[in-house]
Amino acid sequence: MHNFQARDHFADGAQYIAGRLTKGTSGASHAVVDPATGDEVYTYELAGADDVDAAVAAAAEAFPGWAGATPGERSDALHWFAGVLAERAEEIAQAESLQCGKPIKLSREFDVPGTVDNAAFFAGAARHLQGQSAGEYTGDHTSYVRREPIGVVGSIAPWNYPLQMAAWKVLPAIAAGNTIVLKPAELTPFTSLLFAQAATEAGIPDGVVNIVTGAGKDAGEHLVGHPDVAMTSFTGSTGVGKRVAEIATATVKRLHLELGGKAPFVVFDDADLDAAVHGAVAGALINSGQDCTAATRAYVQRPLYEAFVQGVADLMESVRLGDPFDPSTDMGPLISHAHRDRVAGFVDRARSYARVVTGGEALQHPGAYYKPTLIADATQDSEIVQSEIFGPVLVVLPFDSDDEGIRLANDTPYGLAASAWSRDVFRANRATRDIKAGCVWVNDHIPILSEMPHGGYKASGYGKDMSAYSFEEYTQVKHVMFDNTAVVRKDWHRTIFGDR
Repeated sequence: MHNFQARDHFADGAQYIAGRLTKGTSGASHAVVDPATGDEVYTYELAGADDVDAAVAAAAEAFPGWAGATPGERSDALHWFAGVLAERAEEIAQAESLQCGKPIKLSREFDVPGTVDNAAFFAGAARHLQGQSAGEYTGDHTSYVRREPIGVVGSIAPWNYPLQMAAWKVLPAIAAGNTIVLKPAELTPFTSLLFAQAATEAGIPDGVVNIVTGAGKDAGEHLVGHPDVAMTSFTGSTGVGKRVAEIATATVKRLHLELGGKAPFVVFDDADLDAAVHGAVAGALINSGQDCTAATRAYVQRPLYEAFVQGVADLMESVRLGDPFDPSTDMGPLISHAHRDRVAGFVDRARSYARVVTGGEALQHPGAYYKPTLIADATQDSEIVQSEIFGPVLVVLPFDSDDEGIRLANDTPYGLAASAWSRDVFRANRATRDIKAGCVWVNDHIPILSEMPHGGYKASGYGKDMSAYSFEEYTQVKHVMFDNTAVVRKDWHRTIFGDR
């Protein structure tokens, strides 16, 4: 049984501004609901515009000191931060499972260790804020490039991986010397708040990391449009991402968007069938399918198609749904009953044009549970194939030629992630080249690591999370140029006045 009591942890409120918890001032409240039981576990006052202003002011005040710290000093603080997160791992894992309904084994073995590793990675990256080497490119001048922090970053994170998304937003920003105001989803504030408290405990100065927990229309839009916010980073749906871009454009902010996905899972006829079946089920059901990189469209070359469908159906039916705090539970509920009903709506509409092989129904349970679902016989242009469902639903379609398989894989607006399954290195290499996605796995689907970038093509957005590429997103590039001649009148001056 879990023992994380949110009311005790956050009795002072769900806003974290200038190093302390406070209550929101919007006049509206919100209840966090355990999606596994339907019980309200914490009610708090939402942030409003005044809270956002206070958080941005705290970040702006902290910026000169944090930006002026040496890379070594920031690195040391982030190493301490990683250590505090590791010490509080169980508490954080329980909070994540309580608010999200994800199995405790996923929180303990994926979300929390991944976040600790991210912190350790960016602790090292903080010492490598480098530009182009100095050189005399004109012959008469020495040029070099400085990378400098941008300022106050305003970030918005989603509800599916609240801990990891907090880390992906906060860590590269502060490692580069910026300060940040993060708005987590109001459904899942717990681990963002614990993350910010851990930063303070590690010695990161007050105001460097701030949390405002409020509604998107109020706190979120005010944060994005705030004139003192120099950069916006948003992870969420493509539709909301477009709105964020509209608001950010008005103040010409740096913009980083990680948006929706509809990942293809392409199985060629020489693939290891058992490996592909296991990979498809794991890739489709991680976090109850509430993952923008989850396998959602399996394209299977016709010789393996029927065996793949049967194998996936059999394995899905063995997945254990249940209490997220039971270590034997494989899959928990969806984030809410409203979201479960949305997922069910996609499946129910698909019954008129496709075949539900297994699943396709909610559990008779107070929680927001939905069975692992496999759909076959849909057409490429159908809603179930083209739209992001964000639930434990996999649709399978056959293909004949390699050209057709890759064409179908690319045939949605999205391009976040994909996988190709083949024993043939040339075939697999072609797939990694021709599939338009920010990440293409070969003979696996889902693993991520701190050293490699995460981000998309097309309607899946732009900008990278994790890795040195992410670190660079949070810096301003400055060219510095020194004259080396000490000559008063330069030869190029004659193009403006006088003769040679």
